[in-house]
Amino acid sequence: MFELTLICPQDQVETLSDALDALDALSVSVEDEDALTDAEEAQFAEPDMPNPKDGWARSRISALFLTQEAAKETINLLQPQDFFFNCKFVAITELADQDWVRLTQSQFEPVEITSNFWIVPTWHEPPMQAHLSIRLDPGLAFGTGTHPTTKMCLRWISKQMSLQGNKKNRVLDYGCGSGILAIAAAKFGAKEVTAIDIDEAAVNAAKLNAIANNVHLQASFPTQTNDVYDIVLANILATPLKVLAPLLCGRVKTGGHLVLAGILSRQAGELKEAYAPYCSLVITDEEDGWILMTGIL
Repeated sequence: MFELTLICPQDQVETLSDALDALDALSVSVEDEDALTDAEEAQFAEPDMPNPKDGWARSRISALFLTQEAAKETINLLQPQDFFFNCKFVAITELADQDWVRLTQSQFEPVEITSNFWIVPTWHEPPMQAHLSIRLDPGLAFGTGTHPTTKMCLRWISKQMSLQGNKKNRVLDYGCGSGILAIAAAKFGAKEVTAIDIDEAAVNAAKLNAIANNVHLQASFPTQTNDVYDIVLANILATPLKVLAPLLCGRVKTGGHLVLAGILSRQAGELKEAYAPYCSLVITDEEDGWILMTGIL
């Protein structure tokens, strides 16, 4: 395997990436050339940072090819093109053969939610202290337990449903992704769990992950229904959460809990305002600039 490395300005990234793809690159990745320097530019709307730009001032593009000849032919074809102006060829580097599956797996360790509740990839054994665990591998759908928003939701489920003892709940996981929150609710004794998402890959992932964890849940696309639940969980993002305020609140039974995540600390006021006609939201957890907001209908 050979890696062709280029540097280009932001306005050439898309064109150059498309050209590499057309020239049969096995993969194309883009990184900030100024990463870990004073010139590094934040992207993807990190907490307490300005809104993201279209790209970095200088980007490092890496393209993989099966042979050195293919990489050399590609750079020879690219350099005479008008769109290569201001771009720079860095190197063609041979990559050592690796067990990519093992390498990927090594990056994912068991995740502690509470001292006795863990998320454990299938290639690991659960820790001795894990009285309850969810077996979950990285996949196409969001939610492996590593992101602060997911961890905060799982902590809430663990605490709230443990406090309720033998009381069984109906739970809705809206925007379920991998189904991790729905699976956790089932593990903690919910009598009925529904997981819904607009993404077909997420619905399928939730079904398969539920089977792998020996729990039962209903996973499907959103439908028009008047069903109400004791607990409604929505780990999405602030903007869709604001739009969904009447829908989500309408799915919570009187006295039930609404649990919202995917919210940055600076967005708390926006969410409180959006949900004010229906319930009073409070911040119940915070981690790495993200917050968990809950309300009782």
